[in-house]
Amino acid sequence: MFHKKLVGDFHGEDVEVFRLGKKFGVIKTDTLVFSTDVPPQMSPEQIAKKSMVAPLSDFASKGVKPQHGIISISLPRGYPRRKLDRLADGFKQAAKKYKVKILGGDTNEAKELVISVMLFGVARKIIPRSGAKNGDIVITTGNFGKTGAGLGILLHKNRAAGKFRKDSIDSVLEPRPRLEFGFLASKYFTSSMDSSDGLSTTLTELSNASKKKFIITNIPKQQGLDEFAKVNRKKPFDLVFNSGEEYEIVATVSPKNFARLQNLAKKSKTSIINIGHVQKGRGVFLEANKKLFRIENRGWSHFS
Repeated sequence: MFHKKLVGDFHGEDVEVFRLGKKFGVIKTDTLVFSTDVPPQMSPEQIAKKSMVAPLSDFASKGVKPQHGIISISLPRGYPRRKLDRLADGFKQAAKKYKVKILGGDTNEAKELVISVMLFGVARKIIPRSGAKNGDIVITTGNFGKTGAGLGILLHKNRAAGKFRKDSIDSVLEPRPRLEFGFLASKYFTSSMDSSDGLSTTLTELSNASKKKFIITNIPKQQGLDEFAKVNRKKPFDLVFNSGEEYEIVATVSPKNFARLQNLAKKSKTSIINIGHVQKGRGVFLEANKKLFRIENRGWSHFS
């Protein structure tokens, strides 16, 4: 609603785009707020990296290489210098890893730590949310549920052990954007989005924008999630579809290009999963036992 008031013809894409000669300039800004976005176990370096991963994941979903960045940071009075130095180290590490040149930024005072990161890049083509076609395959770049489990472990002392516990916590403290795969594979995408607001929200947004029905036939569930859910009295379905904070790419692709996508996934050491297909109609549905069940949009949303 705010963006519609601000710019009028707002189409709700993952990135902002403008013409730059024969190419497109691409901008994305994202804001991290300490009280809502940072679990207490997250180090200053990890906080800085996460604040950059959020816009990087949007670039990944659109196949855009980031080039430059601007970082603005607001700090409470008396914020420890050592923590500030560690934040700076985290920004430097992320910038080096993802080949982003930080141009500068702004510093201000606030009641809590707030970080805004703006990225800039150039692209020849932008993949819309609205391009899904009848018969397309719906893919994700990984399984879902581990981030919801990780937050449960860190914030609510949910029980978990072994590799599942480690992977779940890592997904929260050390999220990674699918930048290389997105850049390589986007030429085959008909529509795409970053999944950080939750899988149900992402699928709903793609379905609405494309004016198509999305049929999910394969739930992309993290191995070990069923056991975790049983022990902690949670629903695996909710953990998969409604957790948020998972920086995966959700996209549609023509069946004739799926094998090419699989080859690119191997090249970039990325796992891609065929989770369903697109057909005429509206809405997002799970197909089970030859019946369709509507998947409601219950992902993450501020102010909800």
